[in-house]
Amino acid sequence: MIRALVFDFDGLILDTETVLIDSYADVHALYGLPFGRAAFLHNVGLADYTFDPWHGLLAAHSRDELEAQRQRFKEERLLREPLRPGVVALLDAARDHGLSIGLASNSSHAWVEPHLTRLGLRDRFSFLACRGDVPLPKPAPDLYQRVLDHLGVAGREAIAFEDSATGIRAAKSARLWCVAVPNASTDHHDFSAADLRIASLAEIALEDLLARFA
Repeated sequence: MIRALVFDFDGLILDTETVLIDSYADVHALYGLPFGRAAFLHNVGLADYTFDPWHGLLAAHSRDELEAQRQRFKEERLLREPLRPGVVALLDAARDHGLSIGLASNSSHAWVEPHLTRLGLRDRFSFLACRGDVPLPKPAPDLYQRVLDHLGVAGREAIAFEDSATGIRAAKSARLWCVAVPNASTDHHDFSAADLRIASLAEIALEDLLARFA
């Protein structure tokens, strides 16, 4: 029996991933330099970039200057970014069914919680596991295991919702059912390990998910 739902945050609830990449592109465009979007897309879902995102700009500009400009572009874009479709309806349905609701994110509490509060969603989650709460980020299972332990449920009693291959690996390693919901920046990922792939949370009702994973 399914007793809990566990959500990722970035790219799943709010498409901060595309916003983040676009903010780097904005800075490159500001200085008339080409932007290597492919390298950024390759790193979506990881806790840190595996390359220097300011390569090619540091000769003429300081890292602090570039980061400050990127932050301004990012904040402007985030305020315009809507919740991804189906998020609120699924959270409402889970509450009505008496399910526990958790969140497992590679981002920090300082990033996740203000956004959830701004969006009016913080009180929907009974527990948040974020970067720094466990030894290893996704794709390790640690974040998901922390949520399961706190909620008092087994992996097979929970459904995870993820937008990236990295998150899916983490959820499956913790033995959760996993629904892949890619966004514009992760649609190219390999989602073969997921139990179900959908284009949007608005595509499927909670009752159908509970029946599918019962």
